[in-house]
Amino acid sequence: EFQNLHRKYKSRLHEFTRGHFFGSYEFDLNETIYIFTSGRYEYHNKGMDLFIEALWRLNQELRRIDSPRRVVAFIVTNANTKRMNADVLRSHFMLQELRETCDEITDRVGDRIFELAARGHIIDPCGLLDDEDKVQLKRMLYSRSEIMPPKIVTHDMKDDSGDSILCHLRHRHLFNGEHDPVKVVYHPEFISSTNPLFGMDYDDFVRGCHLGIFPSYYEPWGYTPAECTVLGIPSVCSDLSGFGAFIREHVPDHNDRGLFVIERRKLGDQGAVEQLTNLLVDFCTLGRRERIELRNRCERTSDLLDWSSLINYYTQARDLALDRTYSSLIS
Repeated sequence: EFQNLHRKYKSRLHEFTRGHFFGSYEFDLNETIYIFTSGRYEYHNKGMDLFIEALWRLNQELRRIDSPRRVVAFIVTNANTKRMNADVLRSHFMLQELRETCDEITDRVGDRIFELAARGHIIDPCGLLDDEDKVQLKRMLYSRSEIMPPKIVTHDMKDDSGDSILCHLRHRHLFNGEHDPVKVVYHPEFISSTNPLFGMDYDDFVRGCHLGIFPSYYEPWGYTPAECTVLGIPSVCSDLSGFGAFIREHVPDHNDRGLFVIERRKLGDQGAVEQLTNLLVDFCTLGRRERIELRNRCERTSDLLDWSSLINYYTQARDLALDRTYSSLIS
């Protein structure tokens, strides 16, 4: 079931990609990997700085090896914005209008095929589109054509020049160029079903992605990688997070289960970036069957994160806190 759900919501992300990128250029969606990071806007604590730095290195490496693989990397957080960008909205609305136009033409072509078949005529595919259909399609294609690269941020920011994420993306020249294997979409608003760009809830967005990245510098626990695991999506966290420490202790073969843990405590920032980059390069070389098997193994680990198991740790933590706070008073 969760494999079918992944396929269903990945098609929604394909639709987003068509609207956001295909007006400027196109690439093979069958060779596209969707990765994301999300959480509160804590640029350093949430590891967003490591994520962007690893994306820059991944972009360089995929270009060096001339890989056909494309990566669309989402950064989802809640930042100070003015409004959704008008050009971004226009691109997506134009795609919707193109789909409606194609549906209308499809209906008309279907009627022509039926009429010709009913008359016993041999159907010539070249004659199925009439002049009006061709003019309508050309008009739509020209209206969608963009000269500038797709935008790296979906909203107009209140402090565009001071936003840490935008500054880092610009510093590393991650501008969604046509020949850049790594494309970036910074979405400074949490995703919900009312969102005009995605039209789905956050859980469904996660299901459509291939990999979640959460290399936190500080995280008492970390629900985002746990949510990925329950949804059958591989994830990356760090050993400085409670979740990462828990996984390393209780799941010896966590890498084989799609639960990757970056060693930030031992390696430091630069070493962690290199480790994350190597992990991303390796993930991008996986075939479709290998990714399916990894999602299967990841989902089978989710029982470890059921509340019937985790509640015991919360009870122990509460008892320890009470004991340490009040034991001296009682004695």
